[in-house]
Amino acid sequence: MTATQANPFPNDRERHEIWQMLVERDTDAFLARDWAAVAGDFIAESFFGIDAQRRANPDEWRMAFPTLATYREEWLRQAAATAGKVDRTAARAALLAAVTLIDIEIAGDHALARKKFNGTLPNVDGSHQRLHWQTLYICRRHLGRWKIASFVGYLPYEMA
Repeated sequence: MTATQANPFPNDRERHEIWQMLVERDTDAFLARDWAAVAGDFIAESFFGIDAQRRANPDEWRMAFPTLATYREEWLRQAAATAGKVDRTAARAALLAAVTLIDIEIAGDHALARKKFNGTLPNVDGSHQRLHWQTLYICRRHLGRWKIASFVGYLPYEMA
């Protein structure tokens, strides 16, 4: 099942909330380069992110984002770079078509969400950016709502 503009969890409040955060809100904020729209989706005081560098071997993964501030800087850099070349009229639909997030495992106040990208993002010059990786989000219910505690990102789409 590929994510569309409709949340695939209309009858599951918890997964619905996580999907909204990781797909819809993240996509819209990224394309608008609006970090403030997603800043509250993180547990800032304990957040960290691991960059798998699209490699299956964990020996090659790096603690690239030891703080939320370091991740924010990279997120803003990527958002600006994307905005400078993407076809804005088609970008949102292309990103949503490329994303799959249907596997969300919830255990008490913790969740593991598997967000996969498999598609292309059209550029204004007619070329396309290939989107082909996955991210594992570790979420936690924090102050009454689901938030991102950490992630392992830029994993190969298919792990050998």
